[in-house]
Amino acid sequence: MTARELRSSVTLASLFALRMFGLFLILPVFAVHARGLPGGQSAALVGLAMGVYGLTQAMLHLPFGIASDRLGRKPVIVAGLVLFALGSFIAAGASSVWGVVIGRAVQGAGAISAAITAFVADSTRESQRTKAMAMVGGSIGVTFAVSLVAAPALYAWIGMSGLFELTGVLALLAILVTLFVVPSAPTEHEAVSPVAASSSQARSRLIDVATEPDLLRLNLGIFVLHCVQMSMFVVVPRWLVERVGLPLAEHWKLYLGVVVASFAIMLWPLMWGERRGHMRVVFLSAVALLAVVAVSFTAQPVGLVPMAGLLLAFFTGFNILEASLPSLVSRIAPPDAKGAALGIYNTMQALGLFTGGALGGWVQSRWGGAAVFAMCAGLLVVWLAAAAGLRRWPAARGARVG
Repeated sequence: MTARELRSSVTLASLFALRMFGLFLILPVFAVHARGLPGGQSAALVGLAMGVYGLTQAMLHLPFGIASDRLGRKPVIVAGLVLFALGSFIAAGASSVWGVVIGRAVQGAGAISAAITAFVADSTRESQRTKAMAMVGGSIGVTFAVSLVAAPALYAWIGMSGLFELTGVLALLAILVTLFVVPSAPTEHEAVSPVAASSSQARSRLIDVATEPDLLRLNLGIFVLHCVQMSMFVVVPRWLVERVGLPLAEHWKLYLGVVVASFAIMLWPLMWGERRGHMRVVFLSAVALLAVVAVSFTAQPVGLVPMAGLLLAFFTGFNILEASLPSLVSRIAPPDAKGAALGIYNTMQALGLFTGGALGGWVQSRWGGAAVFAMCAGLLVVWLAAAAGLRRWPAARGARVG
């Protein structure tokens, strides 16, 4: 990468990560905190509060992406960050779970993921784009991990309102980063998007991208991954309190240990898969690992050691997949339709977040936490079967996808 490409990729990935940090930050603590709020005894409503931002994101990813083609990337990203900050402050002042639902919905309305990934594509050469997209994907895994470690400690210090206020302030600071730190995209790397060509070509290209079999498999994968992630954290924080006896303010110690270990473990298989052309083995093994974890959770483990072991396995698989999926999408998507492919991918990610929160809360309210993990296991098995049919895996490093 050139210095400009590296600066663009790092700063844009940081914007993506900052926004996801604000969205993930409540996951480890809200299910327990909500018990003290009006409406907090309804697991379905708590799940809705955790996942509703995914619904508004899913509705607005493509419109925001199209707007960024017409108005420019930076103005759209700034507008999205303003909405995200507004939603954070609404949620900070909420006195009921319904108030949090409204705030989270406004947070999600700042759907800038497609605009950011298109900006990454604008700012990098084709030969370097996979690295840049992997930075964005990896930033999500890192952010999720950091949020799990930081949230319990921050919650004990500043409370739930403080968490939302913090994310609002960080979003405002991100606006300054967007305006004054992120380099403008060079003109020779104009975004290729559905509206960059004629409207008939755009419709044809979007249909082709949306129905391409390998991209469909990857889009299913990001939907399932984030559905499972959100569903799990409707249950896990309560189980750590009830089944492990670990106070909420102490959860960060467990998360810190398993997250650090998971990053150390994930590095070797990712590097081996990329260098030797064995990403198919690494990818499918990671999906299978998550399925085994979900099945194991249905036994409702008791005690710190089994819970820590399962969480370590989950984070290892999750981080491998979170770093791999956008890289695969950027490699497989047609060169003239990467913007469309990434817009659909981000929409499916958002739908997975919403579905996981809403469905996980509903399933828990009717059948209990073990049923949530059974549902997750079923979804992961479906994804594993679909991913096994993926035709175009990266060959050894330096080779192109066939």
